[in-house]
Amino acid sequence: MQTSPDRHEYPAHWEADVVLRDGGTARIRPITVDDAERLVSFYEQVSDESKYYRFFAPYPRLSAKDVHRFTHHDFVDRVGLAATVGGEFIATVRYDRIGADGTPASAPADEAEVAFLVQDAHQGRGVASALLEHIGAVARERGIRRFAAEVLPANTKMIKVFTDAGYTQKRSFEDGVVRLEFDLEPTDRSLAVQYAREHRAEARSVQRLLAPGSVAVIGAGRTPGGVGRSVLANIRDAGFTGRLYAVNKALLEEQKDLDGVPAHRSVRDIDGPVDLAVVAVPAEHVPEVVTECGEHGVQGLVVVSAGYAESGTEGRERQRALVRQARTYGMRIIGPNAFGIINTSPRVRLNASLAPETPRPGRIGLFAQSGAIGIALLSRLHRRGGGVTGVTGVSTFVSSGNRADVSGNDVLQYWYEDPDTDVVLMYLESIGNPRKFTRLARRTAAAKPLVVVQGARHGAAPQGHAVRATRLPHTTVSALLRQAGVIRVDTITELVDAGLLLARQPLPAGPRVAILGNSESLGLLTYDACLAEGLRPHPPQDLTTAASAADFHTALSRALADDRCDAVVVTAIPAVGEGSVADAALAGALRSAVAAAPAKPVLVVHVELGGLAEALSAAASTAPQTGADDPPRTRAESPQVTLSPTPPGEPPEDSHLIPAYPAAERAVRALAQAVSYAQWRRDAADPGRVPEYEDIDEKGAATLIGGLLARGQGLTLGPEETCDLLGHYGINVHRALPAPTPDAAAEAARTLGYPVALKATAPHLRHRADLGGVRLDLADEDQLRRSYTELTELFGAPEELRPVVQRMAPRGVDVVVRAVIDPAAGAVLSFGLAGAASQLLGDTAHRLIPVTDKEATSLVRSIRTAPLLFGWRGSAPADTGALEELLLRVSRLVDDHPEVVAVTLEPVVVASHGLSVLGASIRLAPPPARDDLGPRTLPAY
Repeated sequence: MQTSPDRHEYPAHWEADVVLRDGGTARIRPITVDDAERLVSFYEQVSDESKYYRFFAPYPRLSAKDVHRFTHHDFVDRVGLAATVGGEFIATVRYDRIGADGTPASAPADEAEVAFLVQDAHQGRGVASALLEHIGAVARERGIRRFAAEVLPANTKMIKVFTDAGYTQKRSFEDGVVRLEFDLEPTDRSLAVQYAREHRAEARSVQRLLAPGSVAVIGAGRTPGGVGRSVLANIRDAGFTGRLYAVNKALLEEQKDLDGVPAHRSVRDIDGPVDLAVVAVPAEHVPEVVTECGEHGVQGLVVVSAGYAESGTEGRERQRALVRQARTYGMRIIGPNAFGIINTSPRVRLNASLAPETPRPGRIGLFAQSGAIGIALLSRLHRRGGGVTGVTGVSTFVSSGNRADVSGNDVLQYWYEDPDTDVVLMYLESIGNPRKFTRLARRTAAAKPLVVVQGARHGAAPQGHAVRATRLPHTTVSALLRQAGVIRVDTITELVDAGLLLARQPLPAGPRVAILGNSESLGLLTYDACLAEGLRPHPPQDLTTAASAADFHTALSRALADDRCDAVVVTAIPAVGEGSVADAALAGALRSAVAAAPAKPVLVVHVELGGLAEALSAAASTAPQTGADDPPRTRAESPQVTLSPTPPGEPPEDSHLIPAYPAAERAVRALAQAVSYAQWRRDAADPGRVPEYEDIDEKGAATLIGGLLARGQGLTLGPEETCDLLGHYGINVHRALPAPTPDAAAEAARTLGYPVALKATAPHLRHRADLGGVRLDLADEDQLRRSYTELTELFGAPEELRPVVQRMAPRGVDVVVRAVIDPAAGAVLSFGLAGAASQLLGDTAHRLIPVTDKEATSLVRSIRTAPLLFGWRGSAPADTGALEELLLRVSRLVDDHPEVVAVTLEPVVVASHGLSVLGASIRLAPPPARDDLGPRTLPAY
């Protein structure tokens, strides 16, 4: 690629892959002198009308001067970007910096004229909107703050691109031309527009993969067995509603079908479009297949072939080349090394996976990065006896393998508005973009439950996964996910347990639990489990082992009608003797009671009652019952509960399925997760606000930060600079004066006023009062000098101790406030009590910045040692209001100034009235060129 002969090196970081409105992809990159022929070819394919709209006059061809001007840029004052597919231009955009008089200019001029041209065949795909996001980010990076554009009134499409972008705009009309001016500073509306476009594009890209009209399996072997032949059989046997093709270049010329499926030697030989290709050829042959697919117009690939990043360095390079090649043709990839995808919708019926059976249709969306875990999840959801029992089906299933392209974020975009999915279960071994995942998870969780289990929690991500480095421990990431409404579980078993409950039952209104059953012991175990999970159980109601189905129905109906109860756990053990209740009768009784009062969740804890578990998930039917001599029906043959006829193959909307668990602990844990999630949903409806403080001087802080960063790329501020910067945000730090000698200590104390504290600030003693490096409440000079002598005798010379003198603050509870910019997760605010005990226990709470007033309140109360702030054992309550305000001010500082990459306030003494910040440190660094306010892009390869 070109090195600019003018002023700047080629800005490779401007290159990006984007998903367009229709789900296809395009590459955006700077235009260089090497693009002259591409530009001319592109222009020849643009209609005369589009050329007229661009140049305001007939302009049939570009002159040599035009081509030179449009391909020679300095990447500062003159910038051109192109969107490409298959290496050819489909759209261009450029800006030219101008001065106040509208003529070409250089910095510090901060305005530029911008103009677009989109090939007619690609108009309506959202190309111009994507280019506007990227050229806007480039302009901000180069110091341009405002764009101007002149558009003919008839060019309504381009006017709409500008007006819909969400920026603050001015619009005027003169000389027959519409002039638009808009600031490039992102606004809440522009970000909302950007995120909405991102959602529509990425959801559409996944929808094209999961609901194709035609599928080709490339690598379907001529003989039975093998990966490709197995996938072909699975698609055929699932009853795929679209067109299916087998492709194998080794087929004989006269062979026209394979297992009854039309067969071809190449995708190119298929007469008609192919939406999805399943690639099951050796890795070394995949590039040839991708080229054929791209040239035939295939929209997406599922690559089940192995031999990529999971196999080492060479495979990693092969994987990067695969992604780059596929994106060149606008295709998205699931995989490589993928298990496959499944869509149980009767409109699709696609099983493009290695699973020999299509799971039962249902309302659960399932995502697994591991094929083995995907098999386990499908098996557990399908199983009706032992473990988690009963029947709950799958809407769609995606196993992403190495997730080189399509990731959990993309699938979340699809499931958010998918009408066939009510609950999302995800097994993640890595999170490539935690910041985006958290944003999408928060939005998804507000509409439907999202349950996540993370593998590889205590080690590196699998070799096949390219992920950003994060400095945050797993516990912190988990806390941030919970803050976003994610139901975090630790095992696959818990994932399925929670999913079954959430898919079958309503959310509980609170933590109050009624327990009833025919075993006193099992009821007590359930009661204890509820207490351990933080629920509020009522005393168990023992129906005795002689309880009949009618007794269960009466007790459950009474509990569901009780306003003091939010959920019910029914415990059941097999009974022996004449009063024994048949499984079907008991299940019918429970289901009948639930159907009459469906507003509260009901769970069953059973002991060795396989028949009961199946009966709870089967339907009470008005059809003739199976005779004693008839063979038992399978679950697939059992009708679902419904109040009206249900089309075959479609689950009923109101089946009153009751989840059954083999252990009290598992049932109660799932219920506790549902209670927490329901509370999060209620809280999320009113998330609070980020308060404004009149004494915050944002501009003054920005000026100070700019001056400090002019010294270098990154620095830790000194005490005075730290105090100055915090002061701009209304945070006052107690002065600490250095005391290199006893006389200096005495002078510092006279300056500050007694009583004072004497502290050693050496790294091994700082913030460690338990080691004896602090002397408090020194009332006069004699006490100060004696303490100085004691410290030096215990710990060494003053040069090692670095002693300081500080005025005493009112007594209170010592806490620590931190904020950090993590490269993967973004800005995070942390809070905990000071001291070794809290560090040892990891008792720290976290919130994503910016923090709202409600989040600050919950942050203070979410640590285990929070009672110490609220008058524990008769102590005076601390001023938590002042503490919450401090947290909000630190959050504002970091949110307003991305150059502030780390803040630590330690210790902060929270007294009964007010607080005192006794120590502070701040680190600055230049902000990244691209951040959350930047344009949408796919992960770079």
